[in-house]
Amino acid sequence: MDNKDKFASAPDDLALKFLRPVLATTLTLGSLAWASDSFRKVGLVLFTEQFLSAMLALALALVFIHYPARRGAERRIVPWYDLLLGLAGFSAGAYVAIVFPNLTERLADAPLDGIIVAFIFFFLSIEGLRRSTGYALVAIVLFFVFYALLGHLVPGDLETRKVGLIPLVNYLSLDTNALMGLPLVIATTIVITFVFFGQLLLRSGGADFFNDISMALMGRYRGGSAKIAITASSLFGSVSGVAVSNIVATGIITIPMMKRAGYPARMAAAIEAVASTGGQLMPPVMGAVAFLMADFLQRPYQDIVIAALVPSLLYYVSLFMQADLEAAKDKISPVDASVIPQASRVLAAGWMFLLPFAALIYALFWLNWEAETAALLASVVVLAIGIIFGHKGQRISLHEIWYALQDTGTSVLDIIMIVTGAGFIIGVLQVTGLGFAFTLFVVDFGNSNLVAMLAITAALCILLGMGMPTIGVYILLAVLLAPSLVEVGIDPLAAHMFILYLGMMSLITPPVAIAAFFAASIAKAPPMATGWTSMRFGWTAYVVPFLFVFSPSLLLQGNAFDLVVDVVTALAGVWLISACLIGYFCRPMAIVTRLGYFVLGAMLMIPNEITSYMIWINAAGAALGIALVAWDIASAKKTTRPHQSDNRKRIFTI
Repeated sequence: MDNKDKFASAPDDLALKFLRPVLATTLTLGSLAWASDSFRKVGLVLFTEQFLSAMLALALALVFIHYPARRGAERRIVPWYDLLLGLAGFSAGAYVAIVFPNLTERLADAPLDGIIVAFIFFFLSIEGLRRSTGYALVAIVLFFVFYALLGHLVPGDLETRKVGLIPLVNYLSLDTNALMGLPLVIATTIVITFVFFGQLLLRSGGADFFNDISMALMGRYRGGSAKIAITASSLFGSVSGVAVSNIVATGIITIPMMKRAGYPARMAAAIEAVASTGGQLMPPVMGAVAFLMADFLQRPYQDIVIAALVPSLLYYVSLFMQADLEAAKDKISPVDASVIPQASRVLAAGWMFLLPFAALIYALFWLNWEAETAALLASVVVLAIGIIFGHKGQRISLHEIWYALQDTGTSVLDIIMIVTGAGFIIGVLQVTGLGFAFTLFVVDFGNSNLVAMLAITAALCILLGMGMPTIGVYILLAVLLAPSLVEVGIDPLAAHMFILYLGMMSLITPPVAIAAFFAASIAKAPPMATGWTSMRFGWTAYVVPFLFVFSPSLLLQGNAFDLVVDVVTALAGVWLISACLIGYFCRPMAIVTRLGYFVLGAMLMIPNEITSYMIWINAAGAALGIALVAWDIASAKKTTRPHQSDNRKRIFTI
């Protein structure tokens, strides 16, 4: 069922039929108006906190209408208590939006109206977080809140200053270093505009174009169905920013295609899950996470994109190699030529879908526009394409635009609720001094064993990220763990890329591999088996972050010689290790051969900057790797010749 049918078949409950779409659309329009500076143009000059309060009012009202109290239950009617909670959230947000300039001057005196709206914001945000994402993040947020109240009783390095309940809730709900801070700004501006861009791209035929061009380019090669999935999912995933949404858009086509070609169901689901997840690493958009990182690091957006180039290349080279070798091993044929479109015809019908990306890149890199304004420009270009040109004879209609506004508003609810929780955690770290204490605690540990610290941090990234979209994962980890990595001397950009990669892998890492499980449901494959297979296909994202922490050359920082050597050897190492994991290169591998591929691949992947003699290890790995591959090819030819000779004799005898 598509989104249009979903809304058309909504129940007759007035709140669901009228109030939900109006609130969702208004939420999206509010973000678009802020991105286009429309408020100021009509003479309405607002504090950022006033805009955030108004957006929070809409989000809190919408979350209690959209999500039932019991998670997973079907929402057919909105009970009176949810309407009351939604009204309370909307009223509190609207009140703060109106009186904020006056209220902020009185906050130090703990005014009654400030206390009331602060508690409403806090409790409704926690409940909205529970309904939209589950109990895991709620438990983390509440742990920090209770620690803030009791931390002054904790002896040792993690002792905090004493804070009372009312001052704490006031600070968490109304201060710009907490709920009203950067995470909520990003969610209500950049995230919403990029999600709307993705919705328009999907409804105007962009997803079909990506699938068609991927099929035209990759369908004729062995394992072509998997390569189509990888190409299409990486392209669309970069824009959507949400792996599950990307799986919906492309996986419903690519997963059945892979299964028909001969890939097992779990493997088809794993390839789609890994490709869709990795789209958030793909420059230039990176699912809007790049803009978050640029804000956190106070660095130009271009720096983030450049740093992501090599890691994303290694990620997708590995995925392509494994899909290709699986196809060779299992004799999976290319896609039937009769269903492969001609690339020239695909480009002729959809070349205009390249224009939004050109506009986006031009606005970001050359005009230096804000990310949300650049996304708005790209949305306008997509909209013009959908209305004027259309795709495959269909033009985007006013109804489709209406549904895009609605779906954007409802699809970002979980992200908004996540950033409210992240805002509370940030507030606790600030008001209690726990952030500084925690950083010192981790730094003391890291100074004694940096590798162990990185391993523990990686495990925490995966654990804390389970069940959350990448944007929410990154915000949480950037607050909790990145400062500790920076404090022990790791480059800030490398530290933030480290937590992004490991946090993102929570989407395909069991036991809560949400992207893998979602793809498994489409493929009708065992969820846990799909999760473990996804880990194998996405192995580079678990390894490469450790390498670029020690050697910034993989983030394209440093001298030209180190950059060239490290990138080339890393690509070769990824190739060898991928072959080892599949157990096939030009023939099935014995255990000893697989071990050789793995060891030589590891020798190649380790950057030469780590130690003074690593360049010689790289050279040895290259020489031995070439020898091993040559021997493997020669041995494969020898084993096939007798077989071919026997076949000729057998045919001749017959």
